[in-house]
Amino acid sequence: MNLDDRAAITDLIALHGHYVDTGQLDRLRELLADDITYDTTDLGGSVIVGAAKLREAAIALGERNPVGHHVTNTVVTAVDGDRASAISKFIGVMADGSCGSGTYYDTLIRSTEQPKGWRIAHRRITTARLFKPAG
Repeated sequence: MNLDDRAAITDLIALHGHYVDTGQLDRLRELLADDITYDTTDLGGSVIVGAAKLREAAIALGERNPVGHHVTNTVVTAVDGDRASAISKFIGVMADGSCGSGTYYDTLIRSTEQPKGWRIAHRRITTARLFKPAG
């Protein structure tokens, strides 16, 4: 995987938070595969299939959505020429000032449809747990 692909994927993951936080939900099609699988079960949600359904779910959450999605520590790994995986840490800040942390596990595909480029095809979200050292 070349540096251009790594940068494009890292930007894509960051843009997801920017678009959601600013209400640009129609722009999510630039970032997500049409048939994305978005697994929020660890957050108490469900598995959402399809970019349109994910947009509807975000609208339905309304003010219960975080006001800030902050993504860090993104590591991209090539699977093959048109598939990659990425793991990222996130911090979600709510309107009342409370926050939570977790991990995004993403599978990405290179799209040949317009606009061309990388898309998130699968995202699994896990929440942070207390660290308990072994032994």
